[in-house]
Amino acid sequence: MQTSINREFLKGLWDEHPILRLLIGMCPTLAVTTAAVNGLGMGLSVIFVLVCSSVIISLIRNFIPNQVRIPCFIMIIATFTTIIDMVLAAYFPALHEVLGLFIPLIVVNCIILGRAEAFACKNPPARAFIDALGMGLGVTWGLTFIGAIREIMGMGTVFGLQIVPETATSWIIFLLPPGAFFTLGIVVGAMNHINHVMERRRQQTVRSAAAGQAVQG
Repeated sequence: MQTSINREFLKGLWDEHPILRLLIGMCPTLAVTTAAVNGLGMGLSVIFVLVCSSVIISLIRNFIPNQVRIPCFIMIIATFTTIIDMVLAAYFPALHEVLGLFIPLIVVNCIILGRAEAFACKNPPARAFIDALGMGLGVTWGLTFIGAIREIMGMGTVFGLQIVPETATSWIIFLLPPGAFFTLGIVVGAMNHINHVMERRRQQTVRSAAAGQAVQG
């Protein structure tokens, strides 16, 4: 049981990473990640909406008619999206201005609606919470990481702190739309390479174990 819970949580962090493995939710990924803080802010917003909506949907899943489940999901997601939009506008106006339209668009974010349809409406609240939290954290680290790379390459800073000498050349293209595609492609390629290396090592371990058992036999 514990292994199953761990798997549900960890899958969103790597194996089924919504952005870098499933390649969904690309619009906010490409648009708001011009700085690490923007990616972090968007990611935390997604966590809030995803976790809250998944738990509520799971709690009332047996009372939602199948014919109207999608409109019901959207209404629930829209409620929590409105809450986080108002909180950002009240307490983090600068971040709210940068994220702009992409906060309201969380309502139709395929990551959140997809988890509601594929998981939350079919599982108890505890599992829905674990799944949503893992997926949300995966989105957050993905957005923050991409934003950090673009910020470093474009401005020499990360979270506003100067880490590259100001005399160094800044690649402004990384702050523009083409830079978002470049960065995403590089990160996805690196992640695929890591997965390939890990799988090759796993296969070598399995073959070595099988050869050892054959010798003992």
